[in-house]
Amino acid sequence: MLGALAQIYKLTPDKIRVITPDVGGGFGAKGVPSPEEVLVGELARRVGRPVRWSESRTENMTAMVHGRGQVQQVTIGGTRDGKVLAFGLEVLQEAGAYPALGTILPGGTFLMHCGVYEFPSTGFDSKSLVTNTTPVGAFRGAGRPEAAAAIERAIDLFATEIGMDPIEVRHRNFIAPFMNGHTTRSGAKYDCGRFGDALDLAVEQAGYAALRAEQAARRATSDRKVLGIGISCYVEVTAMGGGAGGITESGSVELQADGTIIAKTGSTPYGQGHETTWAMLISDATGVPMDQIRVLHGDTDVIPSSGLTGGSRSVQIAGSAISDAATRLASNARAAAADLLEAAAGDVVLDIATGQFHVQGTPAKAVSWGAVAASAAETGTLLFADNEFSQPGPSFPFGAHIAVVEVDLDTGLVTLVRHIAVDDCGTMINPLLVEGQVHGGLAQGAAQALLEEVRYDVDGNPQTANFADYAVISATELPNFERVEMETPSPLNPLGAKGIGESGTIGATPAVHNAVIDALAHLGVRHIDMPCTPEKVWRALGEAAAR
Repeated sequence: MLGALAQIYKLTPDKIRVITPDVGGGFGAKGVPSPEEVLVGELARRVGRPVRWSESRTENMTAMVHGRGQVQQVTIGGTRDGKVLAFGLEVLQEAGAYPALGTILPGGTFLMHCGVYEFPSTGFDSKSLVTNTTPVGAFRGAGRPEAAAAIERAIDLFATEIGMDPIEVRHRNFIAPFMNGHTTRSGAKYDCGRFGDALDLAVEQAGYAALRAEQAARRATSDRKVLGIGISCYVEVTAMGGGAGGITESGSVELQADGTIIAKTGSTPYGQGHETTWAMLISDATGVPMDQIRVLHGDTDVIPSSGLTGGSRSVQIAGSAISDAATRLASNARAAAADLLEAAAGDVVLDIATGQFHVQGTPAKAVSWGAVAASAAETGTLLFADNEFSQPGPSFPFGAHIAVVEVDLDTGLVTLVRHIAVDDCGTMINPLLVEGQVHGGLAQGAAQALLEEVRYDVDGNPQTANFADYAVISATELPNFERVEMETPSPLNPLGAKGIGESGTIGATPAVHNAVIDALAHLGVRHIDMPCTPEKVWRALGEAAAR
């Protein structure tokens, strides 16, 4: 934002201050400055007083970029023993009336169009189209959910065609486990992956055989509420971009006179929990309690250098920077503690559990961070450390989801009964925050499969510009999600972390979508375009019966 405003206003960056307040989610739409933000600043300059701009819900839903917007045609072929030999994907990407990021979203789809499978042959073609609708932009996955949706529907269609269980087809085509890199036909350089293991965990948690038995029993008794079981296996890319050197993020930590720590990070959160995670990382490196660590962000006068919080990059890039800075601070403080202990710095150790320094082998005589801080303050010594971290390439989280739905054959109503998610994001720094990210992603992914749809009339007028017309999913439509933890540390950063913010969305949508069609497959329904609303399901049943 600072750079854009400086360029537009023709001012040097030091003449502008940008403060980011609490942001209620972003999901990609707030990744670039909006015209309104630029205009508000210019109006304030002209009138010489603060200016505030607030949009209505309808204005927001009409003008903020929309997501997805792809029409896909898939081609898949293979042998009847379940081996896929070729996969092709053609994409028409809606870009909107003022195309920007929407035009390049198929790039992410192309990169990930091989998914978790070892396809001997693949093909990809895309066209981006200008339309008379709201511009399309990034939305929680930005091209990667679209790839997973296409691949996983194609795998299920292939399994149905050859009469093989979709679990078995997936196992016969997975990329074999690897820990030190794998390059796909699209050029994606995966860091590590255990795709079959993730699916096995999901199958075990779901009780897959029992679910298939229940499905068969309902069909045998002509139950009007049928059961559907959907599978989705995915891999996605996080922390992508930054050129040959990768993305760079910065972090710093400074010991205060009272023994507390102030940390500064260039990564500004909007709901991801940076303050908690960064404090955990610093506490793990220093032994200073989390409640004595303050994390600052989002103010260009305080943190002049910052990157973009997006693409699920924060922990692995900015988190690695802050963790290393904290380790360096501990090293600097150890030298200061050595003076108080009248020992050589090399003989002093930091006990992380107690947050105290002592000479190796003599823990009874120790000094605290508070004592070190007070001594440094008396001598005017600054105990400070900073760091920049660049990752050599993106990381690739992966996972497997199984969705269970119940479909009412009389009304077309779909009820999501269960959802099992295995999402491997490498080393989890804070499992509770990971769970929160996954839960939000699962809800959004299920919503895309069942409810959410932006519609226009023939003249391009929006028809879903408020919450009365746009079907937002609620807790009423969602079950208690079942998560199975899996950790495969990435070799690309010292934390072993990968991204997690978008994984739930990527895995959930095709699992729920496949579940709906699986429920109706015995009645001749082959495919339903998302969202699988009651009307669409009801019409699909009628069309299948008429054939």
